[in-house]
Amino acid sequence: MDLARELRAGSEELGISLQQSQYDQLLEYLQLLAKWNQVYNLTAITEPRKMLSHHLLDSLSLMPSLLQANKVLDVGSGAGLPGIPLAIAMPATIFIMLDSNARKTRFIRQAIAHCGLRNAQVVQLRVQDYHAPDSLDFIVSRAYAPLADFCDSVAHLLTPKTRLLTMKTGLKRQETQQLDTDKFEFEEETLTVPGIGETRSLVTITPL
Repeated sequence: MDLARELRAGSEELGISLQQSQYDQLLEYLQLLAKWNQVYNLTAITEPRKMLSHHLLDSLSLMPSLLQANKVLDVGSGAGLPGIPLAIAMPATIFIMLDSNARKTRFIRQAIAHCGLRNAQVVQLRVQDYHAPDSLDFIVSRAYAPLADFCDSVAHLLTPKTRLLTMKTGLKRQETQQLDTDKFEFEEETLTVPGIGETRSLVTITPL
């Protein structure tokens, strides 16, 4: 199965159906990531098929949780993950990708231009130094930090309606015990992502 068919089949398995132009944009992003990765080492995954499952489909698995969002902040975005794939799939939602690494934000900026995304922005800052001009519906992260550290780092950005979403390869009990349950409640959901064998968890954190 070629990458285009695998992408379409994987997204449909996640319950996501996109326009052909969006599938094309996702593959263009994947090609650009593979090209830049040869020089800039943006991701440890180098094989295109594994990039498709572990980056594209893994990012898209967040989409059902974000359908009502107007503005989403992607913290520690790295190579634009999950922000770029989600921005392609959800053109009516604004995605802000935040990372302090100049090399990575340079790539994200190039990816936004290359894919012609009008709903995506990139900011090169530490999250502690970032102040959102408008309220955020969701703050998302992917293998960014332990739950307590994630919540602490974005506390200044939270409003009563803001939800935090973070992706984990299994959630350890020690990590949940460190979360301040007087300030936050959390819910863990198991994700099944096509092409990924290990357990994936989506943790939703709600400020109290």
